[in-house]
Formats: sequence, structure tokens, C-alpha cells
Amino acid sequence: MDSDEILLDAEERMEKAVSVFQGQLQGLRTGRATPGLVDSIRVEYYGSPTPLKQLANISVPEPQQIVIRPFDAGVVSDIVKAIQSSDAGLAPNSDGRLIRLNVPPLSTERRREMTTRVNKFAEEARVAIRNIRRDANKHADQSEKDKVFSEDDRDSVKDSVQELTKKYESQVNDHAAAKEKDIMDE
Repeated sequence: MDSDEILLDAEERMEKAVSVFQGQLQGLRTGRATPGLVDSIRVEYYGSPTPLKQLANISVPEPQQIVIRPFDAGVVSDIVKAIQSSDAGLAPNSDGRLIRLNVPPLSTERRREMTTRVNKFAEEARVAIRNIRRDANKHADQSEKDKVFSEDDRDSVKDSVQELTKKYESQVNDHAAAKEKDIMDE
């Protein structure tokens, strides 16, 4: 691999790690209703787990309420079961055609639990980024052993990889801090 390929691969993988982290944050409750709280819940549909957002329209008519309108009315009970078994902490109310979820305000204890989860997700994202850095550095070392790179080239690639690592770790830290503030300020 040449230096551009190593850096491009590392950057793409680090971006994916940050976007996975952002997706995890969207699924965390902050005290107000958002479709992100439930759209990734998987519902058993014709024998396969399917994301809720593929089975229904999810809307937020009020700040404390989520309304789910399934495209197929026969799947309402399956959606209710999936929501109850998820860790969203929401109680679904169904009238047979649509499902309403009332999002209660968070208690102080629950807010602390949520910030702990944010920190756990952030640490997982940072570990993923560091693993990507390790892989890129291994490629640089291997390229130097294979006489593709000189020592200076290898060191230059490693420095660039470290800069990418710092950049994406700071993005993770910024997203985590913003989410924590969002959770604690509600």
C-alpha cells in the first residue's frame, strides 16, 4: 500500500466509527421526543428483524409524544412487543392502527445513567479509532519492511495517521459533551 491508500483507508474507517457513535447517541433519550429514540428498534417481521423506520412512519406531533403509523396494520402488535422489549424505557399505547409513545421527563438518576452510557459509547468509538490507527501504522511498518517506504516516509505516514486520530477523537469528544449537556439541561 502506498501512503495515500493507507491514509485514505484510515480516514474512511475513522469517519465510519464517528458516524456509528452519532447513531448510538441519536437512540438515547434526552427528555424530549425524537424519532431517533425508536427508529432503530428491530421488529420481528416475517421472520427477520427489521428496523422500525422501514415498517412505519414515525412522527413527533408534540414535544413529549412519538406517534408510529405502521404501513401494514397487521404488524402493530409486533411493534408494541419490540418497543416493550427494547431498552428505550417507553410504554406504547396502541389503538390498533397507530402507536403512541409518551416520553416522560427524565429523573436525575436516569440522566446520570444516560451520561454514563454516552461516555461508554464515546470510549468504544475512541477505542475503534485507536485500533484503526494501529492497523494503519502496521501497514506503514510493513511497507517499510517491503522497501516501498523509506524510514522518513514511514514516519511521515505515522504522523499523518496520528493527526487523523486526534481529529476524529476530538469529534467524538465534542459529540459526547454536547449530548451530555443536552441530557443534563433538559
